[in-house]
Amino acid sequence: MDSRLRARSEKKTEKVHRPSRATRLFIVLRKLKKSRLAVVGFGIVLFAAMVALLAPIIAPYDVQRMFYGKEAFPPSSEFWLGTDGGGRDVFSWVVWGARTSLYVGLAATLIELLVGLSIGMISGYFGGLIDEILMRITDIVISLPTLLLLILALSMFEMRGVHIIILVMGFLGWPLMARVVRGEFLTLKETTFVEAARSMGAASWRIILRHILPNTLSTIIVLVTIDIPSYIFWESALTFLGFGDPTTVSWGALLNTGQPYLRFAWWISTFPGLAIFFVSLGFNLFGDGLRDALDVKLRE
Repeated sequence: MDSRLRARSEKKTEKVHRPSRATRLFIVLRKLKKSRLAVVGFGIVLFAAMVALLAPIIAPYDVQRMFYGKEAFPPSSEFWLGTDGGGRDVFSWVVWGARTSLYVGLAATLIELLVGLSIGMISGYFGGLIDEILMRITDIVISLPTLLLLILALSMFEMRGVHIIILVMGFLGWPLMARVVRGEFLTLKETTFVEAARSMGAASWRIILRHILPNTLSTIIVLVTIDIPSYIFWESALTFLGFGDPTTVSWGALLNTGQPYLRFAWWISTFPGLAIFFVSLGFNLFGDGLRDALDVKLRE
């Protein structure tokens, strides 16, 4: 009987203090609309996503088609962004590369989110010896040079497919996410609404998922919007250095292709580099706008 009364009291408290999801969504959208930079960032991200989805329609040529006699051809009406050293259309390559590069960024970020979020929640909420062990492991991983560690890890695989690259980057990129989430949990688990839920007999998993995790949403989203372009950059850097997947069409592969032609065919590496820059800018602007929009203490 007492447990039922506690459950009803908890639900009643949540209904009084917690606005509906529709109300919270409306407030977030209204604040996002007021931020011009966030709108610009969202527009860039949406444009890149549409280019990736509609690549078969947008690309004028097959990405592997070679135009003999027109190798390293400058931008023209026939080839809008010129051709590379093999006579392939750079514009078609950039369009198709958007699909691979965005996939790499999203997939690696998802792996980082699953690992880092789990470790950060467990460490921050339970504390004690568990926290000490997990944070020492995190300190060791975060102190290692990322690029060298990525190269070393990829060198262990004979076949460096794009999925291997995603797994390696995701499993090496979780420490920052874990530390930030842990810090949020250490602060929030001492707040009044968490103490009230604990006093009413709420289970630990319910407190973590229902009361604490939603209040870390703004911080997590900002980290995600920063990490997606970071992984796109790392994949491009690894491919440029020769540690990427040679069979994958990506912006990094085009950068690597244009490396020998930098002096007299600047367009081969310039346009994929600009694509990486603008996508990174879009994610960062949109992330800043989301952070400001979600930074509303409605759940307490």
